[in-house]
Amino acid sequence: MRQLHFASDNNAGVAPPVLDAVVAEAARTDAAYGWDSTSQRMEEALADVFERPVEVFCVPTGTAANALCLAATNPVWGGVVCHERAHIVVDECAAPTALGGGLTLLPVPAEHGRLEAGAVAAFLDARHDTGVHSVPATSISITQATEAGTRYAPDDIAALADLAHGRGMALHMDGARFANAVAAAGSTPAELSWRSGVDIMSLGATKGGALAAEAIVAFDESRREPLERLRKRSGHLLSKQRFAAAQFNAWFESGRWLGLADHANQQAQRLAEGLTAIGVPLAHPVEANIVFADLEPAAIDNARAAGAQFYMDDPVANPDGTRRIRLVTSWSTEPDDVDALLAALSAMM
Repeated sequence: MRQLHFASDNNAGVAPPVLDAVVAEAARTDAAYGWDSTSQRMEEALADVFERPVEVFCVPTGTAANALCLAATNPVWGGVVCHERAHIVVDECAAPTALGGGLTLLPVPAEHGRLEAGAVAAFLDARHDTGVHSVPATSISITQATEAGTRYAPDDIAALADLAHGRGMALHMDGARFANAVAAAGSTPAELSWRSGVDIMSLGATKGGALAAEAIVAFDESRREPLERLRKRSGHLLSKQRFAAAQFNAWFESGRWLGLADHANQQAQRLAEGLTAIGVPLAHPVEANIVFADLEPAAIDNARAAGAQFYMDDPVANPDGTRRIRLVTSWSTEPDDVDALLAALSAMM
């Protein structure tokens, strides 16, 4: 049976030019632990992307990137304000707490996956502060694009940064799908990060067409030593970092990273428009490469019988008996795959 892969952009393969870069790197010999020329070129490429020098640390997973970012940003007694469905809360098995020496996550509900500065301020003001007995809020973490498939605009980020910095807190960004957000937003990487007040971020290439290539990007050079030490201590310093760096270099070359992300976004829009046309309600605005749809159980069964793979978003049914599913497109999603899924669903509507 033909498989229609909409479970995750992690399910996609590796973009051929990125894989070719790994093969080319394999024919070379160079220094270990990031002291190689390929890693140097990656740092220069990231400086171009963000329009300023940055501190860059390759790691193999997004979980490692997020956990190390937060460990380097917060004291062990600190608290991280984040969305209640954030990846660091739901999908990282307490890694930020473990690598952060016991730091606390402080989840906040918010519509469509986006924290809003006023609501976060109200949450902070309502917390019962008992001094040394309490967990102080020491940072805010946001996800771009969000777990709901929505985006933060520069003004949204700046408002959260102003709130954080005004209270002596840092602002972290989980950028596992940062490429998708940049490709869709019409804003530059700089405008969606440090120019809006982001202090540190994870930058994911794996979902965008790479192979185990993630980076921590710090906009403050004083964080270099803590990140170096934490990365090594947690077992995430890559001895052959140049193979991750080679992927980033190929990914960034000639704007490839945004082209791949734009393709994924376009397929999500195609899917969203098709679902709307056949009367399927969408749970969130579709602003990147993730679509959430509410479907009758029979339609879900028919889609799966047609070979569609996707995740249920919630273990319980909606009040009307429908179930919410999550559909993720990737750099390799074909329009024919989208149309095949829509045809399977249309037959049951």
